[in-house]
Amino acid sequence: MTVSDLVRQRHTASVKEIARDLGFDFCGISAAGFLEEEAPRLENWLRRGRHGKMLYMENHFDKRLDPTLLVEGAKSVVSLLYNYYPPERLPEGEEDFKLAKYAYGTDYHFVIRDKLKAFLDRIRVEIGEVDGRCFVDSAPVMEKAWAKKAGLGWVGKNSNLITREIGSFFFLAELIIDLDLEPDGPITDYCGTCTRCIDACPTDALSEPYSVDGSRCISYLTIELKEAIPGDFQGKTDNWIFGCDICQDVCPWNRFSRPHRETAFLLPEELKSFGRRDWQEMTEETFRRIFQKSPLKRAKWEGFVRNLRFVSEENSSV
Repeated sequence: MTVSDLVRQRHTASVKEIARDLGFDFCGISAAGFLEEEAPRLENWLRRGRHGKMLYMENHFDKRLDPTLLVEGAKSVVSLLYNYYPPERLPEGEEDFKLAKYAYGTDYHFVIRDKLKAFLDRIRVEIGEVDGRCFVDSAPVMEKAWAKKAGLGWVGKNSNLITREIGSFFFLAELIIDLDLEPDGPITDYCGTCTRCIDACPTDALSEPYSVDGSRCISYLTIELKEAIPGDFQGKTDNWIFGCDICQDVCPWNRFSRPHRETAFLLPEELKSFGRRDWQEMTEETFRRIFQKSPLKRAKWEGFVRNLRFVSEENSSV
């Protein structure tokens, strides 16, 4: 083993130790380079219009596939997982409205971005001058592809990254850096013959395995779509007013999910007993107070009201 090999080995161990210290559940490493396998898949997905009105997905095609266009001289992509499976959940009666679990607490962008900045600072203190950038769903980075390449899990039939250890309720984040590290390798796909996610999707967003039709996904309809929700989906959104967890909730691997330890992601005390009428009678002032640091701000008050009305009309028409 050469001196450079020993240095890479030592730096890799340091990076993974820092990740553990900062509370990340898993850390994997890939060599920075063009994602050849993903290029035709992404092109086909866009060509078929499966991104709906998320036109930003058409931008920066090359940057999505090549991290060296985001960080000059990039040598490694450090992929990270951060658990958000909640220890307590919203009321789940038949008539209750539903929020995606990732939106229970503080917006993850704020929480994880701070951790990533601390991560890069620690690397520079312990290893030396390292150039790089932090990413948490905030730039044209194919997070799932990099996490899969780094062996953190496999991309399941519901298009989510899944791990054998804790399922799929976690956030993805990356550091793209010019530090030469030892890459990890991909693992096996453990979906097998299971089709529970496909069978459970009420809007047929998973009409084919391993590819989600974003234009039909309840998360897209309640978050990304800025206009009226098409009437074709009436009776199919299953009381989801922000996001959707159906394809994750039915996934057998999520029986291994374990409660997160991040206080910022905890369900606000005020929402723990929130019933259907509480949601329907919420004022804009209350919305802004409760969700001032929440992912729900992305839908804005107008989008939130639209979603509530759509689901309420959906139920009244049944």
